Amino acid sequence: MKVEVYNIKGEKTDKKIDLNESIFEIEPNDHVIYLDVKRIMADRRQGTHKAKERSDIVGSQRKLRRQKGIGSARVGSIKNPIFRGGGRVFGPRPRDYSFKLNKKVKLIAKKSALSYKLSDKKILIVEDFSIEAPKTKEYKNILKNLKADGRKNLMVISEENNNIILSSKNISNSYICTPEKLNTYNILNNDLLILTESAVKVITKIFN
Repeated sequence: MKVEVYNIKGEKTDKKIDLNESIFEIEPNDHVIYLDVKRIMADRRQGTHKAKERSDIVGSQRKLRRQKGIGSARVGSIKNPIFRGGGRVFGPRPRDYSFKLNKKVKLIAKKSALSYKLSDKKILIVEDFSIEAPKTKEYKNILKNLKADGRKNLMVISEENNNIILSSKNISNSYICTPEKLNTYNILNNDLLILTESAVKVITKIFN
């Protein structure tokens, strides 16, 4: 599919770029997208939650009352879960929530997400550009020209560029990444996906 290329002034250029159909125009697989987003969110979980169980409570181990002959249920120490301040029964423990998916499944998920974005006309291709020094105002003007300043956006550049990255740091809802770090979650979690020309070539190379 041929898509128009814009410059950083927000003007259409004479160029058009061909987006690979096997990446940007596949039949989206919703279940695979769900699995990959679930995996990404699970990886982000800290998993350090911990409740104090009976063995973690500080208290006396003395038996509170005799076991028989009083007509009441038997009880052990003050650390018993039935008492206030006692240990919690089967409380949460530190654990790792992450799980693995096959490479092919993750690739299909990313292609599906890109296909959704293209069909919704939420992908914008811009010419390669550079910023001489980190300037938030300059990057903000670029987003304004591209009509992306009021929308949650992700710009994908072909390689790490500190000036561009630092220029975007103080702008809310505006993010930068390289094709290697592009994943299903950050594709879907942004209203607009801005790809530089060279980034499209890298994405095509990686995803194929």
